[in-house]
Amino acid sequence: MAFTDECWHAIARIYTEILRHPFVTGLTDGSLPRESFRFYAVQDALYLRDFARALSLAAARAPREDWIIMFNEHAAGALKVERTLHESFFRDFGLSPDEVAATPLAPTNLAYTSYLLAVAHGGPFHEALAALLPCYWIYWEVGRALEQRGSPDPLYTRWIGTYASDEFGGVVRAVLEAANATAAQRAPAEREAMLRHFVATSRYEWMFWDMGSRRESWPV
Repeated sequence: MAFTDECWHAIARIYTEILRHPFVTGLTDGSLPRESFRFYAVQDALYLRDFARALSLAAARAPREDWIIMFNEHAAGALKVERTLHESFFRDFGLSPDEVAATPLAPTNLAYTSYLLAVAHGGPFHEALAALLPCYWIYWEVGRALEQRGSPDPLYTRWIGTYASDEFGGVVRAVLEAANATAAQRAPAEREAMLRHFVATSRYEWMFWDMGSRRESWPV
């Protein structure tokens, strides 16, 4: 069994719960409040700053030159390509880039990004790769699943199309190939560590949707 097959089997319940989450179902039936999507989009833009940093840290430890190039390009893409998507949303919401940048990280966002940065900074490449993988893979799978359902809301349709696209799919496939090639060279205990990180950040993906739905704030 390929390592990524093992990973997906391990998060089957988590992924099912993601597809059932009111935030996700609200994108396709049009019931998601714009205020919740606005909150999510701002927090996602803030998340991507640290996701890009974690990608660059992983690239610095990558054992192959093509992976060094790939993950550094992905870091730049997280800040450039997806920034374009978010900024189109922010124009619709009447938000300036300065207002977005000044927004504090929600508790779940801070916990998730702190986890990614800790693993990418302090751990070996194979662990960083496993921790970063769910953000790629789950978004692609969610995008494809939601594209089949469709949405009555043009804004949500635009978001869905970004992650269901063939272009994004090609990016995800390359990372999946890197994960399988990396895991094939690791000892059983190292593969177990990769799997633990993959499951942990997959749980954070569910929590991120839930954070958006609740418009999570600091309690004190």
